[in-house]
Amino acid sequence: MGNAMRGVVAFIPSERCQRFLVGDLKEMPLDRTLDLSSRQLRRLPVAACVFDELVKLYLSDNNLSSLPAELQRLKKLQLLALDFNCFEELPAAVCRLPQLSILYLGNNKLYSLPRELRELKELNTLWLETNCFTVFPQVVCELPNLKTLHLGYNQIESLPTELRGLEELRSIWLAGNQLAAFPPVLLEMHFLAVIDVDRNQIRVFPNLSHMQGLKLVIYDHNPCVNAPVVGEGVRRVGRWADSSDDVPEDDGSKATSETAAEVTEVHLEEVHNI
Repeated sequence: MGNAMRGVVAFIPSERCQRFLVGDLKEMPLDRTLDLSSRQLRRLPVAACVFDELVKLYLSDNNLSSLPAELQRLKKLQLLALDFNCFEELPAAVCRLPQLSILYLGNNKLYSLPRELRELKELNTLWLETNCFTVFPQVVCELPNLKTLHLGYNQIESLPTELRGLEELRSIWLAGNQLAAFPPVLLEMHFLAVIDVDRNQIRVFPNLSHMQGLKLVIYDHNPCVNAPVVGEGVRRVGRWADSSDDVPEDDGSKATSETAAEVTEVHLEEVHNI
């Protein structure tokens, strides 16, 4: 009955009803973390924005499509999770959080990002997977401290040359897009450690052996005729990954299951390092 009541109340957008879903927010959490995930929220109660010492705010898996301007009061916020909601555009208040370093925006309905996002100078991890991007959001190229970018499962066909200006970027995840060729700009980003272009439309892979920082390249589920040549010690996930070179072997469709486990570990390591 409790869940049924919450479901009904969730459709009433009044501040009083939405506060019913999050409980009585009176005291600052001791760990400076507030988790309001999976509460069926359609509005974030302003009461959640009074804790100016808050460091982490989780609002995942709700029904949010907007945020109150009062959110910008959280000047010390470092992590904001807005994934699995209904955002079609990024609320302006998010771009006014000067200490924000980790932003989860996956599984929404975003198709663009505001220019104001460039004001997040401390942002180092950005999750944008499973949205509605058909063009790479150019403003991302203006985030100087970005280290990890997740843009998988959109409809992106190419990457801008300006991306090479992100000298701190170490991992880029682009699985499930519409890349018809390996993005040339990535060949100039020698500092990248992880490149994921799984599940695209790439037929020919260039030589990546000059990329001295590379540790892992994921290229499986592409209609490729070769595997990328990589330097010593670099792991490959994809067809012919176990071959000593990029020439197809007899067992060309062999799966690299043990390496897939390593990919999972890389993802988990990123999460635990947050």
